[in-house]
Amino acid sequence: MILGSGSAWDTACVQLANAARHLGLDDGLHELLRTPRRAITVSVPLLRDDGQLMVLTGYRVQHNLARGPGKGGIRYHPSTDLEEVKALAMWMTWKCALMGIPYGGAKGGIAVEPALLSRQERERMTRRYAAELVPLIGPEKDIPAPDVGTDEQTMAWIMDTYSTHTGHTATGVVTGKPLSIGGSAGRAGATSRGVQLALFAALRQTGRDPHATTVAIQGFGKVGALTAQYLHDAGCKVVAVSDVKGGVYNPQGLNPAALIRHLAEGAETVVGFPGTDTLTNDDLLELDVDVLVPAALEGVITIENADRISARIIVEGANGPVTAEADRILEDRGVMVVPDILANGGGVAVSYFEWVQDMQAYFWSEDEVNDRLRALMERAYSEVAMLATTQGISMRKAAHVIGVSRVAEAHRTRGLYP
Repeated sequence: MILGSGSAWDTACVQLANAARHLGLDDGLHELLRTPRRAITVSVPLLRDDGQLMVLTGYRVQHNLARGPGKGGIRYHPSTDLEEVKALAMWMTWKCALMGIPYGGAKGGIAVEPALLSRQERERMTRRYAAELVPLIGPEKDIPAPDVGTDEQTMAWIMDTYSTHTGHTATGVVTGKPLSIGGSAGRAGATSRGVQLALFAALRQTGRDPHATTVAIQGFGKVGALTAQYLHDAGCKVVAVSDVKGGVYNPQGLNPAALIRHLAEGAETVVGFPGTDTLTNDDLLELDVDVLVPAALEGVITIENADRISARIIVEGANGPVTAEADRILEDRGVMVVPDILANGGGVAVSYFEWVQDMQAYFWSEDEVNDRLRALMERAYSEVAMLATTQGISMRKAAHVIGVSRVAEAHRTRGLYP
């Protein structure tokens, strides 16, 4: 395995290089698959409520469009930059191909701390950013969705801005919208439900009983909180969760529903929740549990802490939480990693379902959405597990080999213009 420096982009390139070498791709095709189709930087001037003008920087990367329109989230986070967005867009390409969804990979974001902005400021910022993207996005071009720091209201503002510019209502331009304007039943918890399905498939593969399985989840946001709830409801013992300010631990198990209510009632963090011990995010990663679910940001398991990870199974709820160097260490130690492009594929799967419903103006029930999600997740997991077993490679490498091979085949079939 080639080693990278640990950045998200380096990790993504290492993963592609490993898959390309395994598939025997020539250098030219490898370079074509590595290079984003489009990567733009836009200026986002924002008039603050106090009359001050600040200028933010926004990004949108369309990594590959060989299998369909671009698909990928928009994040608002201070550390967002072009290299991170390129990596996330590449992972989306392989994820969509692995899940069997006719999309290419895209991603976008603004380098900003949204918590420091008022609702009115977030709306003005979002609409200006969306206006800059109008020539590039659309139901048949590139379909954004929520990510870190964004939500269904953000998507509503983008949809309205795009529709205003184009002169007609285009519900299919974004996914993750409110139900009242073309959202899908089951979309809000889709990523978390997908993580649960992947985790349970891993438990079946390794012969573990869910009711005897302990789980620690780093990140108690949109993905981590509902993942904790779904796992708890299904019989797993969730013993630790954390957010940006720290974590809580109870070896007898936590009550995720109570923690969610605690935050909904105004608490700023899970830290200090009654009946729990406090621990750091680093401590949580190293807990002696059966399953670890990193569900926050990328690059949290590194060469510095990989040899101290005690969990026997890691299910990646976040994108890129394990660096390339850490991956090699975990593989050598026999730790099973269910990779992000498989484990968190539930979000893009139900985004695809939402887009399909918008395009045909016919909507499904939540049970129908969840049944279709289960079928997609279990099929993808089965394909990855079978390839990993038959070829003696890791789940990560197997997932990327499948995703990369499907995109490479699309390029070969379409040919090169001109």
